[in-house]
Order: sequence, then structure tokens, then C-alpha cells
Amino acid sequence: LLPENRFLVTELPSLAPHPPIREKNAMPPRPEHNIPSGTVTACQICGCQDLHLVLDLGHQPLCDTLLGGEDLERPETSYPLRQMWCPECTLSQLDYVVPGDVVFHPAYPYRTGVTRELAAYQVELAQAVLADLEVPADSLVVDIGCNDGTLLTSFRDQGQRVVGVEPTNIAQFAVEAGIETLQAPFTPQIARDIVDVHGPAKVVTATNVFAHIASLGDVIEALEILVADDGFFVLENHYLRPVMDRLQFDTIYHEHLKTYSLLSLVTLFNYYNFTVVDAHKVSRYGGNIRVYVAKGRGATPHRRVSELLAEELQAGFKDPQYYLEFRKQSINLKNQLLALFVQCAQADTPIVGNSCPGRCSTLLNFLGVGPDLMPYIGEQPASLKLGKFLPGMHIPIVSNQRIIDEQPEHVMLLAWHYATPIAEQLRERGLQSNLIVPLPQVQNI
Repeated sequence: LLPENRFLVTELPSLAPHPPIREKNAMPPRPEHNIPSGTVTACQICGCQDLHLVLDLGHQPLCDTLLGGEDLERPETSYPLRQMWCPECTLSQLDYVVPGDVVFHPAYPYRTGVTRELAAYQVELAQAVLADLEVPADSLVVDIGCNDGTLLTSFRDQGQRVVGVEPTNIAQFAVEAGIETLQAPFTPQIARDIVDVHGPAKVVTATNVFAHIASLGDVIEALEILVADDGFFVLENHYLRPVMDRLQFDTIYHEHLKTYSLLSLVTLFNYYNFTVVDAHKVSRYGGNIRVYVAKGRGATPHRRVSELLAEELQAGFKDPQYYLEFRKQSINLKNQLLALFVQCAQADTPIVGNSCPGRCSTLLNFLGVGPDLMPYIGEQPASLKLGKFLPGMHIPIVSNQRIIDEQPEHVMLLAWHYATPIAEQLRERGLQSNLIVPLPQVQNI
């Protein structure tokens, strides 16, 4: 049973013209959810063949395959980067899939814990999940794509048993933090291994992970094995509406195979032994959606689910004009930013970058900005990206202490979704430069 007064409501508003929440035991035909590498011509959720272009960002390298100095002398691989949308379930997706072991290679450099704001957010996320689901102490929580174990550390600190699954070498940081971690992709066999040792999980989480997975069918089959009968899967990822409304074209890169609407997630889990029972819009990464999925069919969702589905329809998720306007405004912003880079370089006051999130690779490659227009990007001293070069544009990544020491005329905050706290930290360290926020509109702060 679901926690009393958490999700169960006596009556839901009509979801028409959306497809209704699935009736108990109803089994819609299931499309193939394990998507092969290469060109994708159908919706990755519902199988619709009538996909429409959102934005073509050209051929780009993998954003987190950073280059060493020796790599600059070698050929560099790039892949198509086009965002499409499905008029049936409103999923927004890439139309080309790079193999997962190429994208998430062992030397993958992203670490959650080095970003102060994100580490604090993970604590809040763990607290919210435990409170919302009324999770008893000493329950098993498993995090898929646990990275360096930051989120699981928060769950552990609040009295839960924890296990992580992480395919890259970042798993070593989770192990060093005392988190039992399996360094492997999340598969049905891994799920069985965890259940055999620890029993089923009350909560399984996937934060900024679920949109990255090509083999969704295998992953959800594994979830059906791992999640307890009274348990939940909690996912959090970029949400389609703030991506579109805030012109976040920089969130489009090869790791993000999908940008979910709530309707697309309801459609997906209707094919499996799960029910979407709640959803929240949250602030992480410039606008995320957190979705609670209960084990079993036929659970009655909280009214927030139907309300958010209605909001999506009203916003225009099924209207081609919604996406055409995004494309037009994104290209206009691209041209405006490029003009600013050229103007500053011609005035001998080039813009330098601060922070090197994956999204900045999309932005700078889309603009065609290299070291002639941005001499370097400053990163935190603990970052694994120091001493590397941005893929495609080959901008060097250095300690952001250099920005403090050199006091350049202009600094662009490439992690613009954390612009306010980053600006405060830089000012506290004595930076006097003009700080530029590139998206969703160019502004100085």
C-alpha cells in the first residue's frame, strides 16, 4: 500500500486528450526499449515513426571525452547532434545514439561532490525522498549511476543501508567514501546480485542518469527485480519545459539521449509493472523533474500527475510551433553570443570561461568558439578536468585561480544555472571582472 495521504486521492481530473493512466492489469503493446547505436528513426518510448526536428547542432564530439595534449595531434571523432520530438508521447530525443561504453568510458571525468551547490542539493534530495515516501530506517536504498557516492552518503547519514552501481572509474571515489559500489552497468544480473546479498530495495534512485540510457528495457527489467513490492523508483532528470522555455540548447549532448516530459514517462512505465504516482518540478540543473514510480500496476496517482499533464498540453508540448519557436530563438541567441565573443576579441579583451560542465561543450562547439575567442576555461582545483582540453574547440582547462590572478576584463559563467552562487564565490575571492551569463539571455551580473 502507498503511504496514507501521500499519493492516493479520491478523484482525478480528466486527462483527455492525454491517454489515461493505465487500468490495473492492462498491458499495452510494448515497443522495443533497447535502442541500438547509430541512427534512430522512431520514438525511443512509444515507437512513433513521425519524429520532428527541434534543433540541429551539427556534428559534435562527446562533451566529456576531454583531450590530453597528445590528443591534439590526432583525428577527433564527432557525431550528429540533432534533437527531435515525438508528437504522440512528447518525448524529445536525439536521433543518433553513441555506444554507451564510448560515452561513459572508464576515464569519464564528472564528479558530483566537487560542485558545492550540487553536493548540498543531494542532501536535500535524500531528505525529501525519505520524507515523501515515509521510508523506515535501515531500508535498502540503491543509486543507479551513483558517481562518487555523494547522494548515497546522504542516505547513509540518515540511517539507511546503501548500495551503489556505477560503470566508470568514478566508482572508486564512492568506495573510498565507504559506499558498497558495484562498478558495472545496471543490468538484470546486477539487480539479482544485489537482491541475493541485501534483499529487495525500498528505494532505487537515478539522478541525471535515466535520460542517458539506451537500453531502457533492460534497466526497467532490472528495476522490476530489484524494487520491493512496496518500493519505489525515484528518477530526476532535465525536464522538457524549462529546457524549451529557458532556451537550454546547451543541455543537448550525446549523453542526454532523451529529454523527458511527464507524459513520456507515464507512457513508458505503463508498459511495465510500475505506476507513476507523483511528480515535482525542481530547480536542479536549470529545471528538473522528479518522478516517483511505485512498484505494481493500477496505483492511483497524486493529483499533481494529472495537473502537470494538463500543464504540458496547455504549454504546447503537442504543438509544432512550440518547438519551431525554440529553434528560432536558440539560433538568434547563438548569433548574439558569437557577435559578443568577436567584439571582445577585437577589442583585445577576450572572454575567458569559468567552470567546464558538459553543457559548455555543446555551447562552445555550436558557436564555434575556440582559444582565439576564449583563451582558457577555469575549473575548480579538485576537478579531474584540469590540464585537459575541451573536445572539438581545444580550449585549455586550467585552475580557476588563474582567473583570480589575472583579473581578465570578461568572464563567462559557463555553469550559468549556478550563476548566483558561483558569482558570489568568485567575488569573495577578489574577482573584479565583468561576469557574463550566456543563457537564457545574455546578461552581466
